[in-house]
Amino acid sequence: MSKNTTVGVVIIGRNEGERLLKCLASIPESIQQIIYVDSGSTDNSRQAAGAAGARVVELDMTRPFTAARARNAGFAELVSQGSVDFVQFIDGDCVLQPNWVEVSLEFLIRHPDAAVACGRRRELFPENSVYNRLCDQEWDTPVGRTSSCGGDALMRVSAFQEVDGFRDGMIAGEEPELCARLRAADWEIWRLDAEMTLHDAAIISIRQWWKRAWRSGHAFAEGAVLHGAAPERHSVAAVRRILIWGLALPIFILVLSIMISGWALLLFLIYPMQVVRLARRGGLGMRISWERAFFLVLGNFPEALGVLEYHWRRLVKKPAGIIEYK
Repeated sequence: MSKNTTVGVVIIGRNEGERLLKCLASIPESIQQIIYVDSGSTDNSRQAAGAAGARVVELDMTRPFTAARARNAGFAELVSQGSVDFVQFIDGDCVLQPNWVEVSLEFLIRHPDAAVACGRRRELFPENSVYNRLCDQEWDTPVGRTSSCGGDALMRVSAFQEVDGFRDGMIAGEEPELCARLRAADWEIWRLDAEMTLHDAAIISIRQWWKRAWRSGHAFAEGAVLHGAAPERHSVAAVRRILIWGLALPIFILVLSIMISGWALLLFLIYPMQVVRLARRGGLGMRISWERAFFLVLGNFPEALGVLEYHWRRLVKKPAGIIEYK
């Protein structure tokens, strides 16, 4: 790391326990500015972070919690401590991979038009459940210039400040929304061919997976409302797909079965046919291809509920509440 370049770290978490300790231990010794934002933990997370040398920020829990607000609070504390050029955001259930900060920092220094560098995030325990394996595949996206990043990324401070950081009120999907504004301001987002973080999703039940998919639908809907106009068209295709497969098509089939003939229920076979189609083009190995195809199709239903919830809340002007899956 250049002596003239400063990097800080912002970690967010709540009741992460041992995972937070591993996260803190993974921060390179060369980074002295570490902020941990705690969102109402009832374990010893705050004390553990402080003992590890992090500056602890306790989020005001009288206001609705969002990860976006937590990250913004951590960033504000970070820059208040002095000059910093880059910030590594990381969730408390992740650990940084060795050399990630050096690799991503070198890239951002060499590419002044790049605001964000992210890399390969892997699931720590993919063997524990099908849902963990799905997460691992979800994060395996193409390298190169891209449209968005996730919650773990190295960001250029000046770019982050230029667009006023994350949108506080978003309960999910705040990272792609931030990237949409960065790209609109002529900044670039890059995914590097480098190992970045290990993540502990800890999803072991279909209930957790269902809530996570519900939250994704909510995020897609909000993203489309905020940036769905041309030329961005952010999340528009995703919302269209969700509403067709998760809402319009099943309603259409049920109406046909009631008004015309019960034989119309056979049209629901289109769903297993879609699973077969997606699995055959998966290219991920038989087991993973079939798992991914099945849950991609099934996921349209909780995602549709998330889309509907967002628009209902928007209609009645009711603030969104956090949708937690663990």
